[in-house]
Amino acid sequence: MSSPLTNVGSRPAAYGPIEWGLTLTIGLIWGSAYLWMAIAVDHLSPGVVAFSRVVLGAAALAAFPRARQKIHREDWARIAAVAFAGNAVPSLLFAIAVTELDSAVAGMITSGTPIVSLVIASLLLSRLPRRAQVAGIALGFVGIVMMTMPSLSGTRAEPVGVGLVLLAIVGYGISSNLLVPLQQRYGGAAITLWSLVISSVLLAPFAAATVGASEFTAGSVIAVLVLGIVGTGVARSLSATLAGRVGGPRMTTTTYLIPIVAIVLGVVFRNEVVQPLALAGVAVVLVGAYLSSRAVAPE
Repeated sequence: MSSPLTNVGSRPAAYGPIEWGLTLTIGLIWGSAYLWMAIAVDHLSPGVVAFSRVVLGAAALAAFPRARQKIHREDWARIAAVAFAGNAVPSLLFAIAVTELDSAVAGMITSGTPIVSLVIASLLLSRLPRRAQVAGIALGFVGIVMMTMPSLSGTRAEPVGVGLVLLAIVGYGISSNLLVPLQQRYGGAAITLWSLVISSVLLAPFAAATVGASEFTAGSVIAVLVLGIVGTGVARSLSATLAGRVGGPRMTTTTYLIPIVAIVLGVVFRNEVVQPLALAGVAVVLVGAYLSSRAVAPE
């Protein structure tokens, strides 16, 4: 059995086609998730959105026998921790946050997750990470700032919303490190399914208390369906799989793709103009992602 405190994946070598494929797929899904969330909370309460997305994600994964495998008793506490810190709390906090700030701002702040994950990993393991990994994660965050700065003028960024997102990414940082040994034992789909089941129980009271304030329009329902099945069930299963292969901090660098996806969607579907600083930021992010993808064996 893997150590409960290891954040080193089963494949600490440089990324191969599978790792890059998972990274790009997760980044594409998460890059559009904030848009779906913003559409959903236009008519549904944050409690209903948070509950619905974890229930739908769990239901989608439950269709696969591999995801329904039995979990050993000694691992339930860690799965519950993943459910609380990585699913239930962030789902609720993000749903509330997007009512207080623009989705683009939420996406930028979320891109700080790799840094938080790296700090938590160092604390858990009492070991400094590889210098190239630190450089790649730090460089990627600099690129995120470069990409998003031109578009932040005039956006909503209420302190309460920013604070909620910051708390959510701390939960993501904790969860990303706890996922590694669990995924290596049970697989990403099983860990995600059972953590989402627990999250559903935790979030049910919030949904029940606020369902009366929700209006189930066609647009909001479709947004929640996509957010739950794809953005939660599929994406979190894939991210757990990637974490088990490359480690928690390297897996969270997928969040660096969120602003890139947002830029592309804006250009293609909304005729938005991309500033030169944003294009330079994309290049910096790609370099940072490349450095983060290198082998993590001790120097």
